[in-house]
Amino acid sequence: MTRDFICSNLSLGSGGHLCFAGHDTAELVRQYGTPLYLMDEQLIRRRCRTYLDAIRKYFGGRGNVLYASKAAAFKRIYEIMAEEGMCVDVVSPGEIFTAFKAGFPMERAWFHSNNKTDEDIRFAMEHDVGTFVIDSTEELLAVDRIAGELGRIQKVMLRLTPGIDTHTFEAVATGKVDSKFGFAIETGQADTVTELALTLENLELSGFHCHVGSMVFDSDVFIRSAKIMLSFIAHIRYTHNYTAPELNLGGGYGVRYLASQPELDLDANLAEVAEKVSAMCRELYLPQPAISFEPGRSIVADAGLTLYTVGMVKRIPGFINYVSVDGGMTDNIRYALYGAEYTVLPASHMEEPREMCCSVVGRCCESDDVIQPNVCLPESTQRGDLIAVCTTGAYNYSMASNYNRVPRPPVVMLDGEKSYVAVKRESLEDLLLLDA
Repeated sequence: MTRDFICSNLSLGSGGHLCFAGHDTAELVRQYGTPLYLMDEQLIRRRCRTYLDAIRKYFGGRGNVLYASKAAAFKRIYEIMAEEGMCVDVVSPGEIFTAFKAGFPMERAWFHSNNKTDEDIRFAMEHDVGTFVIDSTEELLAVDRIAGELGRIQKVMLRLTPGIDTHTFEAVATGKVDSKFGFAIETGQADTVTELALTLENLELSGFHCHVGSMVFDSDVFIRSAKIMLSFIAHIRYTHNYTAPELNLGGGYGVRYLASQPELDLDANLAEVAEKVSAMCRELYLPQPAISFEPGRSIVADAGLTLYTVGMVKRIPGFINYVSVDGGMTDNIRYALYGAEYTVLPASHMEEPREMCCSVVGRCCESDDVIQPNVCLPESTQRGDLIAVCTTGAYNYSMASNYNRVPRPPVVMLDGEKSYVAVKRESLEDLLLLDA
């Protein structure tokens, strides 16, 4: 049913099978097994190019596009980002080390996190991370001290909270005054920390950063953020004679998890942001800073699909039906965490009527191990059938765990007619590697 095809890389194949990125999902399962993470490499590359082209066309080529690693981090992703000319943001030594081992040019890496330990800071500097995004006064002083010990000048940005309500999920709202992230402009803390940063000898302040939330489907939130941030930049220019060369507006553009959600014209939205930023700078008599963005979900989410095999169909007449699969909260915890919605498809029986309402659940010994409630599947659904969950490229592999000692699935990249393993399936022996 084409109404289920919420993104362009879904299609119907022979025998009623679901196809993803031009590949028959049943054939992929025969080759790689389930549970199985799939990633559409060409879509990932196209999304990178949309952002990079927008910087060139609408922002005069002045700015950067940082892939937000937390969405999905493994060596092949960093190789693709390097090949496409992207920058990356990293939030831990693990992401830093993965990017480094993938050969990513670390001067194009930005180090986030609201709690960088001294060990984290030193590790990042020793691996030549280009920019630190500073989240607290303690961190600012620690970065200055360790940079001095290592005899380097470290480029930093200050993360500010502009006090924006994105009207999105509370769990992914990050720009309000009471957020755990950044320095609030409204309380005067942003002004105070900027003054301090400008006095520190081992740091180079390259500008300001904000991130106000996720899953936004228009540019209003970016425009409101830009207005507050540019006004702050103009204020600092007047009060401290410092003109910020760069403004990072963060990420947050949404993707379609359901057919009811809008299709986002990313290029048009970025063009609108550019137009408004330019007008604001003229009004403020402010030289326009280089504008950067940090997309994660909008780069990889709908480039991902997860496939499962049905193990059990349990019907409780008058109450509920359950369809259990061979994965669960170990490979997709987002519904259990914050009720994330997904489109779930009967990958091996796409053309059959879907008259059985059920909850698709996982194999873990937890009542909350639910992938998605209120799913419609064919009455014929039985053991051995394939179930597909769409738009799982972001925050699924990266949040995967070994709860109940369940091995994590592989990540298979689809590139045109070929497929290849980017992350191997974890084996039972792998689960013992760190046991003493």
